[in-house]
Amino acid sequence: MPRYVVQRTFPKGLQIPVDNGGAELCHRVVERNAEEGVTWISSFVSENKMRTFCIYDAPTPEAIRKTASRNELPVDEITRVTVLDPYFYS
Repeated sequence: MPRYVVQRTFPKGLQIPVDNGGAELCHRVVERNAEEGVTWISSFVSENKMRTFCIYDAPTPEAIRKTASRNELPVDEITRVTVLDPYFYS
């Protein structure tokens, strides 16, 4: 399955509650993603919470865009990536 980095901008900052409500929100995103074969691996959030860099496995960038729309998430850029492991050369 191809892997992608998805860059997003949240002009008002990303606000996910650190409680059951936040957990439920994330669970709904995962469920909607699965409908298109998209798997959210992890996300990195900038210190000011205005940018995220999310790692996804997905069949196509279009599948990511479709699920982002369903989840009401912005998409600035989608880049297909491969893993560079520094220990590969050891």
